[in-house]
Amino acid sequence: MTATDPARPWLVLTGLALGVTVTNGFARFAYGLLLPAMKSEMGWTYAQSGWLNTANAIGYIIGAVATMLLIRPIGPRRLFLFGLVTTTLALLATGLYPALWWQTLWRVLAGVFGAMSFATSGALTAQLFRDDPRRNALAIAILFGSGGGLGIVLSGAALPLMLGHWGYESWPWGWVVIGIASLSFTPLGLWAALQLTDPKQPETGHAPLPLLRMLPELAGYAGFGLGYIVYMTFLSAWMTEQSATAGFIALTWVTLGTCICISPILWRPILARFASGLPLAMILTGIAIGSALPVILPGGPILLISAVIFGLSVFMAPGAVTNFSRQNLPPQSWGAAISFFTVVFAIAQTIGPYAAGWVGDLTGNIGVSLLVASGVLLTGAVVALLQRPLER
Repeated sequence: MTATDPARPWLVLTGLALGVTVTNGFARFAYGLLLPAMKSEMGWTYAQSGWLNTANAIGYIIGAVATMLLIRPIGPRRLFLFGLVTTTLALLATGLYPALWWQTLWRVLAGVFGAMSFATSGALTAQLFRDDPRRNALAIAILFGSGGGLGIVLSGAALPLMLGHWGYESWPWGWVVIGIASLSFTPLGLWAALQLTDPKQPETGHAPLPLLRMLPELAGYAGFGLGYIVYMTFLSAWMTEQSATAGFIALTWVTLGTCICISPILWRPILARFASGLPLAMILTGIAIGSALPVILPGGPILLISAVIFGLSVFMAPGAVTNFSRQNLPPQSWGAAISFFTVVFAIAQTIGPYAAGWVGDLTGNIGVSLLVASGVLLTGAVVALLQRPLER
């Protein structure tokens, strides 16, 4: 441990990971669990259902661009603090009124604020264990894997059973429950960010990011944004079409979230060893297989296998690009690089939910959208393989 490390780095990491639980696990992915109830109660089409996640993604673009512009003058620590608090308030507000305009407003704002906190969490975590690449890679993997996975485990265990017991009309209370859980996680997240300092910026300005040499990694990450969100948005709707029970939906999502939580253990040596696009390519291939399996081989056991494969891969994509930035760029560029990756990802994921819903309406089968998403992810994996380490 160096003098610049906080006194309790693992506790700091826990607080940052709980922030990701709020901004990623709850704010972005709990909607997939509530979607069947909201679609049924509001009489939406698949395209309308996908719209709310597209609205969230539009907000995410705004937040990611704002982060990229503000991260140097304001610093990642303050942006993380602001984003965590405001995302929590947005989640609470979502459950107060069911009208579509109200839902759209708060999904957009949750995207704006969540992006600020999520994008800066990686830059903050990259400061932990600077002289120990293996621990640093593990910390980054835990941040994105266990942080987001915990949110999916908790919401997956609670929301389907709540809807099954109280009926679909109880869906607004799902957002209130999620907001209360976020409130309980916020204090440790705020404390963790306050234990860190913003990376020192050079007085003579900063070197521009080598975007052309990063192009394969950027394109692969765009493929991730386009493809992964289809599974996370429409999994519960697909299972409902297959007459899955509330208990089985809960089991599948808990399995998914648990695998996300343990995924850092699987990917730590790969993230620490390779500074190229290979980790991202491997991760995208796993996500693609998980997306396609339930459609190619429908059935209860296959759905669980799909959740395992998808869960072991999906949240490691942000970890891969964060680790790529840390291994290939100087510390003062980490925040800008991660923010730029987040903007590319945010633009891509805006297209995914609405386009997938449109394909589902057109074909009458949302499973077709899952297959298309799998193809996009495999294409991104091939492109990411072209990425070579950068010369510092």
